[in-house]
Amino acid sequence: MTQSVEDGATVPICYESRIADINLDESILQKIDDKYWDLSEEAEEYNIERSKKELSKMEELLGAPEIIDDICRDIVHHYEENRANELSGKAMIVAYSRSVAIKMYEKILELRPDWDEKVKVVMSGSNKDPEEWYNIIGDKSYKKELENKFKDDKDPMKIAIVVDMWLTGFDVPSLATMYVYKPMKGHNLMQAIARVNRVFKGKEGGLVVDYIGIASELKKAMSEYTDRDKKKYGDPDVDKVAYPKFQEKLEICQDLFHGFDYSKFFGDSNLERSKVISMGVNFMEDLSRENTKKDYLKEALLLKKWLSLCSSRAKERERFEAAFFEAVRTVLVKVSSTGKLSLPEINKQITELLNQSIKSTGVINVINVSEEVSLFDPEFLDKVRALESSNLTRTILEKLLDDEVKVYTKTNLVKAEEFSELLKNTRNKYINGHITNDEVIEELIKIAKLLREAHLEGENLGLTEEELAFYNAIALPENIHDFYDDETLIKITQELTDSLRKNRRIDWQKKESARAKMRVTVKRLLKKYDYPPKEIDGALDKVIAQCELWVDEVA
Repeated sequence: MTQSVEDGATVPICYESRIADINLDESILQKIDDKYWDLSEEAEEYNIERSKKELSKMEELLGAPEIIDDICRDIVHHYEENRANELSGKAMIVAYSRSVAIKMYEKILELRPDWDEKVKVVMSGSNKDPEEWYNIIGDKSYKKELENKFKDDKDPMKIAIVVDMWLTGFDVPSLATMYVYKPMKGHNLMQAIARVNRVFKGKEGGLVVDYIGIASELKKAMSEYTDRDKKKYGDPDVDKVAYPKFQEKLEICQDLFHGFDYSKFFGDSNLERSKVISMGVNFMEDLSRENTKKDYLKEALLLKKWLSLCSSRAKERERFEAAFFEAVRTVLVKVSSTGKLSLPEINKQITELLNQSIKSTGVINVINVSEEVSLFDPEFLDKVRALESSNLTRTILEKLLDDEVKVYTKTNLVKAEEFSELLKNTRNKYINGHITNDEVIEELIKIAKLLREAHLEGENLGLTEEELAFYNAIALPENIHDFYDDETLIKITQELTDSLRKNRRIDWQKKESARAKMRVTVKRLLKKYDYPPKEIDGALDKVIAQCELWVDEVA
């Protein structure tokens, strides 16, 4: 098991007992557990009828309306508060018997009438079943339909109530929660709980929620594994492992934020929460905290992991505080990621995160935008300039500019080199302390305006973006206009672009001989215009390099 977790084949499993929460007598449950196994394992013929009678008595007790009511209320509360937003929200309820499964299904729908698509019963049928059960259980094709729905992470079916089916050989990787109301032992128990330890992106572990008293049996089953397993995962109790780990990581995050006041996050104002998150990101983005930020990103992620396994145990203030740390981590990751930065998407994600964590309402505007923005929009640049969080402002501008320059690296060699150099020099001046935070923001805004002018250049010359990239390469030499006027340079550009399009070949990118022919074609066309002039060194190399970039991008 340990090796399986460390190899990434499975995730660890945590255990949470809810018996005390529903006021069930654990001693009675233990007697039921012992009797259940004693009777069910007896094989002598004369004991069969006695076994059936005793088991039916236990079923009467475990299926009593008041017990079913308490358990279902607790499951619904626990699921909504702690597990509904965990990954895809998939959960499994293991019922004591088929009749108990039906009772639980009916009670859950009574408590949540709008869950008719969310919760389903998956179990075998019998000719002796009451007629009303058939519509719930269905036939073989219906069970196959439910299987496909449960395996679809986007399907509205989120909760499966099972008895024996789906407890072995059935995998839904995003399934992270199992509610157990059935005695199980040994291999059967390990097979069942293994449904929640499959690897899935973002899944920190599987949670087994106990309503029948399987703790001792779980420990026995776990003891069959190696000493190494017992040391690392032998006690999966949430109260003994996950919750203390969560508190430990919470304290570490508190220490990493020492000196920053985030108390207003605990208030009722979304506006104040937005400001606190922004200032928290700003606090961590300070260059003097570079190492602190790295530690924080690691520890805050672990905090999220442990909370996902013990959220029902965490106190309200702990959950609020963890929500703040996770919101800050999310923004930090987004503004430093390699993917394209979408400020409205950050706001949307933070809003959803806080709505799930602390039942917040309304929109959390961490970054002061509400719709898609453009770096070339003067109003947006004014909004960014006005942000109170100067470190965050600098980081956002750098990221947005990096995104634009990345576009150029695929299409326009000259502009990519020009703006990469501008950004590099500006960053170096700031890092070396030659300019202040406010000054670097103004420098970055100037670069944004230069980028906008570069985009408009093609329109002014009547060139497409593709043609403009060739024009920039051809017109790059500082004194090129001593030899050609704009009209001639544009004509060369358009002929070159047209020639490349007409002679485009699939093997240009793959075969050096094909690329060599492409270079010959380009040189012949330029020679017609006596380009480049003898007085200008290296001009032809830049044009050829732009042509090769175009070839690679087209391919």
